[in-house]
Amino acid sequence: MSDRGFFLVLEGPEGCGKTTLATGLAAQLRHEGVDPVLVREPGGTAVAEALRRELLQSERAWTPERELLYLVTARADLVVNVILPALDAGRMVISDRFDLSTRAYQGAGRGVPADRIEWVNRVATGGLEPDLILILDLPAAVGAERIRVGERQTDRLDRESPEFHERVAAFYLAQNGPTMTHLDATMSPEHVLELARRELDARWLHEAKKT
Repeated sequence: MSDRGFFLVLEGPEGCGKTTLATGLAAQLRHEGVDPVLVREPGGTAVAEALRRELLQSERAWTPERELLYLVTARADLVVNVILPALDAGRMVISDRFDLSTRAYQGAGRGVPADRIEWVNRVATGGLEPDLILILDLPAAVGAERIRVGERQTDRLDRESPEFHERVAAFYLAQNGPTMTHLDATMSPEHVLELARRELDARWLHEAKKT
């Protein structure tokens, strides 16, 4: 592992299995003597969790811009107080969502201009970028059905229109970049975990060799 640590982000539409994957990866790593820091967005600090409750449970009339500002405020607090200290200590951080989710939900989903999102994201993260982004691709209709039959309580975003979730899922499917890897989230959780760990190990080893 590099002195800086390693920053892994899990992304994807609702119902894609990010939380299950994060838990599975953390369990494997801990069994091997690595103690990763698990965080979620929005959330991970007292301030960010309070903002999360407002964002996901409050039925107030949200504008896309207000939603965006709440999210990046939560992100800024998480980055400064949890993610950066952990990375500086050489630890692995696994985050359930990061700045790509803002481009997906508030950009593709809500229609907030991309330049506005990029500016506030840059301020919130201080330029921090993940070492690896695993995108779990899942059709919006499949995600909605998983949520319907699951035990998780639905939130305000879950109850958005099918068209909204289709825009989000399509955005994720179209993303590409040197730190991004797509995984087919229609596969079993065990298979997704196996493929994700393979990708993590390959990138983690690559980053370690740089130092």
